[in-house]
Amino acid sequence: MKKRILVVEDEEKLRRVLELQLMSAGFDVDKAATAEEGLKLVDRAAMVLTDLKLPRMDGQEFLALIRRQNAQVPVVMMTAYGSVETAVEAMKAGATDFLLKPFSLEHLMQVVHKALEVRALREENRQLKEELGRRYEFDNIIGRSAAMQEIFAAVERVGPTRATVLLTGESGVGKDLIARAIHFHSPRKDRPLVKINCSALPENLMESELFGYEKGAFTGAQTTKPGKFEQADTGTVFLDEIGDVPTAIQVKLLRVLQEREFERLGSNVTRHIDVRLVAATNQDLRAALEQGTFREDLYYRLNVVPLNIPPLRERKVDIPSLANHFVTKLAPETGCRVEASTEAAMEKLVAYHWPGNVRELENVIERSLVMATGAQLDAGDIKLESAPRPRGLNDSHFLPEGLSLDQYEQDIIKEALRRADGNKSQAARLLGLTRNALRYRLTQMGLES
Repeated sequence: MKKRILVVEDEEKLRRVLELQLMSAGFDVDKAATAEEGLKLVDRAAMVLTDLKLPRMDGQEFLALIRRQNAQVPVVMMTAYGSVETAVEAMKAGATDFLLKPFSLEHLMQVVHKALEVRALREENRQLKEELGRRYEFDNIIGRSAAMQEIFAAVERVGPTRATVLLTGESGVGKDLIARAIHFHSPRKDRPLVKINCSALPENLMESELFGYEKGAFTGAQTTKPGKFEQADTGTVFLDEIGDVPTAIQVKLLRVLQEREFERLGSNVTRHIDVRLVAATNQDLRAALEQGTFREDLYYRLNVVPLNIPPLRERKVDIPSLANHFVTKLAPETGCRVEASTEAAMEKLVAYHWPGNVRELENVIERSLVMATGAQLDAGDIKLESAPRPRGLNDSHFLPEGLSLDQYEQDIIKEALRRADGNKSQAARLLGLTRNALRYRLTQMGLES
């Protein structure tokens, strides 16, 4: 489509000359002899070319009115009374450029094309910013809060590199989705993405799962099996719950990161691989460093690009978008006829403290959809856990009377082990600890055996 230029000039002959020149260059032209006439035509103009001295209205005042009406349109000021000061004032007021009469038609066209290029760049920049606000919704990652926008921008910057990324945050915040976004925004997107949940691997099987084994390496090893790292060669390895990796395996991971080589269990052949590592944890690895359960050199190798995913309770502005997304996604799967949520339902969701974060929100929406009877999800349909909020430091409750902090901690650990039927990994999750951190505390208590 032809671009339309508005010419505002009180001198009829010059107005006609400008019209003919611009039309010959392929533009549509609107003309006005006064600022009042010009304001009626500003909204459909791709650019405004106006005289600084106009009847009944100064060009600076006219420029201010244009900016108020159409902030994006470029404005080029023309004047026969030009000076450096006048040009500077016009540019400060928002003019894109300045033409001093008399000017050649060639110079006019240069200024016009430059002004339109500036507009195109501004429009492109605006669109990119809008896209940033919508980014990753197609990856089922919803985040309109400032904190999540920073995460998305960081993913875009770090994705094309091979830098190791450490994702931290509570369980359920979506660390696995961010890891996938990093992989799929990298040059390795068409190569394998291998996820390894370190907390789900038994300690005695972790080495063989990660690095593979040769036939006969141990009882039951009847065939040779490549490990997860070999499967991910030229792609990405996502190590979830990295804090649960035993110290002996941490040494081998460090070698993979530093030298990009390893040996299978039962083999002396050194194998070289090209993998990009993304690790995640819901624990404070610095605390594990202090306890001696996590190697300091491995920590700094992992912590090249740290990204902390904030909990849902700290970005409640995202809850309505997430809830609507889950309603749209889960309603067809549950076979219900819910199409939207009421304002009261949203208020109830936003008021809740979400200890389970986004994962809990998805579960709540799914449960509510199953129980809903109407076409809208109402507050009464939202079934939330009745567990109380975590107690803060200012709460009136403190240590039980007669117990020291060490004794209280031991009682809590013993209770967690009882509830987990002695399973240390499960007990650690109940306590919000890594398995290694729990083992350290049990050793201090004399209960490790």
